Amino acid sequence: METSNNTPPFVPQIRLYQNWLREQRGLAFDSYDALWRWSTTELDAFWHSVWDYFEIESPTPPAVALAKNTMPGAQWFPGVQLNYARQALRHVQAAHAAGLPAVISRNEKGQHRELVWPELRRQVASLALHLKAQGVQPGDRVAAYLPNIPEAMVALLATVSIGAVWSICAPDMGTNAVLDRFRQIEPTVLIGVDGITYGGRDHDRTGVLTELRAALPSVRHAILVPNLDAAATLPGWSDWTADVAASGPVVDAFEPAWMPFDHPLWIVYSSGTTGLPKPIVHGHGGMVLVALQLKVLHNDIGCSYEANSFGERYHWYSSTGWVMWNAQASGLLSGTTCVIYDGNPGGSKDRPDWGTLWRFAAETGVTFFGAGAAFFANCMKSGLDLAACGDLSRVRALGTTGSPLSPEVQAWGTAQFQRVGTPDIWWNNISGGTDFCGAFIGGHREMAQVPGEMQCRMLGAAVEAWNAQGEPVKDEVGELVCSQPIPSMPLYLWNDPNGERYLSSYFDMYPPGHGRRPGGGDAGPEAGAVWRHGDWLKIDGRTGGCIIYGRSDATINRHGLRMGTSEIYSAVEALPEVLDSMVVDLEYLGRESYMPLFVVLREGAVLDEATRQRLNGAVRTALSPRFVPDDIFQVPEIPRTLSGKKQELPIKKLLLGQPIEKVVNKDAMANPGCLDWYVAFANQRAAGAT
Repeated sequence: METSNNTPPFVPQIRLYQNWLREQRGLAFDSYDALWRWSTTELDAFWHSVWDYFEIESPTPPAVALAKNTMPGAQWFPGVQLNYARQALRHVQAAHAAGLPAVISRNEKGQHRELVWPELRRQVASLALHLKAQGVQPGDRVAAYLPNIPEAMVALLATVSIGAVWSICAPDMGTNAVLDRFRQIEPTVLIGVDGITYGGRDHDRTGVLTELRAALPSVRHAILVPNLDAAATLPGWSDWTADVAASGPVVDAFEPAWMPFDHPLWIVYSSGTTGLPKPIVHGHGGMVLVALQLKVLHNDIGCSYEANSFGERYHWYSSTGWVMWNAQASGLLSGTTCVIYDGNPGGSKDRPDWGTLWRFAAETGVTFFGAGAAFFANCMKSGLDLAACGDLSRVRALGTTGSPLSPEVQAWGTAQFQRVGTPDIWWNNISGGTDFCGAFIGGHREMAQVPGEMQCRMLGAAVEAWNAQGEPVKDEVGELVCSQPIPSMPLYLWNDPNGERYLSSYFDMYPPGHGRRPGGGDAGPEAGAVWRHGDWLKIDGRTGGCIIYGRSDATINRHGLRMGTSEIYSAVEALPEVLDSMVVDLEYLGRESYMPLFVVLREGAVLDEATRQRLNGAVRTALSPRFVPDDIFQVPEIPRTLSGKKQELPIKKLLLGQPIEKVVNKDAMANPGCLDWYVAFANQRAAGAT
């Protein structure tokens, strides 16, 4: 089909779905709002339609989609069997026949690789058979310490193909942060990389791997992936290259095992404000359904080998420590070519270069280009000229998430693409979370774009903004809630036998009896709990567009990666000179993230440059360079409640400009006198003095 830069090469995917609904179900909707309301009130019909529309395979076809409608505890597709890896590998023959690769990758050193679909399948089968030979059983955990390279996708598919449970951490995370995650799940297998290249430097990781294995006694088998050195070895570690080398009839005959719809797929981590990171368990079926709903219907990423497609190439820059890596890998579920980059998107400290990913996209023919909102902001601030980055005419969509995208940055990007010959570039701004590995709010190819807004609430996501009284509101900021279940909501949290941590993480603010149908209407006292996500949301009552204003809790969302403040305190307060600490992130509605750290030091200690370096180094080593504070201030006290909790959210609100009397009840404080320092600091910031 002949195309131009201005016209998508095929009918938008959400329109194709609506056409199918009309032809196969006799359902026609005169607006997106009507379609959304149907999808969030007739949940069984909607999610059954998603199953049928994407022709998901199962030896036991579904009789019902939603057997029990409650949160938590919804029962989806009882009796159904499928496998995430099977859904990806079903595209091997057709996609390869169309000449489309499965994965295109590049790193900072310019090393370029393409993995074709048959080779992807062979490596997956070879590694899966190797894992089975090591005694890996369904339900065993396979933990990976890998960067964004093709081997990570191969390992994911091989693991889940045999019913084992996948979990991954990025190699830019410190040893302690990784152990805080992997110790909780007690992995049987550890897959690790010998090193990475980032910011123009090689970083050896073999020492970290040795530490990890020594601290994880549950690990019975370890596999080393050579990334820096093709000849890298570690005593007692198996060689990746040999483990994926098998071929022949046994490998050819391998098929992913059929698993129940709710069989554990992977464990991802989302930090709360207290305690260790939450190990969140998602299921095969829920992730297949929600990934296809998001990727195809809302992100408009078409099936690569369809007759009216020109070969979709999907890129979303991410580290493996961010859930957007999972979203990138899910492109394989619809036969889409995944285009991945391993390295620093901004070049190096000595040679900043925000054109790196754009040149990569131009050279590889990327059609959907996604990244965190901070990436686009950095491109704008650097003065980047996209026209100098190569031929970007095939890019037809820009995806953003991780934090709100400011109107100024969106306007800059639109103007840049007008200069490269794409005047109607589509911004697909989404907001969701690691917690359910999906999006609550996102894009619609046929709706108007308003800079700074997301276009719509997602199909199947009964999202509302609730005020302090738990009432749905429009045109004002409220708590983002989801009043109906979604298939990818967590099955449970690992090692949370009574579900107490799961309940307290998402359902303590609106317990059972708060259920409401979209648009109002009490669902009755028998209704389940309502999911509270922890974001501030405003819904436009006229257009349905949405604006996210930042976190409504004290979790830090730093450059797209969530970290609990407790993890930062653990690193900082381990230093002997630190008595107490508090951190807040003042990112709000697309403003540049600003994260100050406040510390109380022992008597006689001073916040000199050496102390600052120790504090920054503690955070960098234990967690990640992303969470190094922008500023550090010595304070007399950290404000605390009568029960001893740090008052992070009130101080955040104060520093964002709200008056002290509206953000904190001094009578509920253990040390209200300390607020004077923070009020003075807030006034100085407001006056531009800091």
